[in-house]
Amino acid sequence: MFDYSRVRNYYIACGYTDMRKQIDGLVALVELQYGKKADETSLFLFCGVRSDRIKALYWDGTGYVLLYKRLSEKLFQWPRNEQELKLLTKQEFRWLMEGLSIVQKKAFEPGNPGTVC
Repeated sequence: MFDYSRVRNYYIACGYTDMRKQIDGLVALVELQYGKKADETSLFLFCGVRSDRIKALYWDGTGYVLLYKRLSEKLFQWPRNEQELKLLTKQEFRWLMEGLSIVQKKAFEPGNPGTVC
């Protein structure tokens, strides 16, 4: 059973990924192109040219898990302008899975605690 509670880092591979890649190809992409190591706290997300499907790569402690999601009518709001690995917040990950953009214009920006006068 996949346990989302262990995931602390949600990484999104911006741009396009060859969706013919399976586990070994995606692990190689994460390690060689992005210089990251898959562990129990990280989930890596990939999207191809068609924005109606994504793949997620996760290490569960005993092996890699490849998750695949295909939308029936809508498209994921995937950032296409970069060829980098972007760290998402838990809220941005939730927005992405709900079909929203990871950049919400009306959302509050995380801030620092203020001082008492």
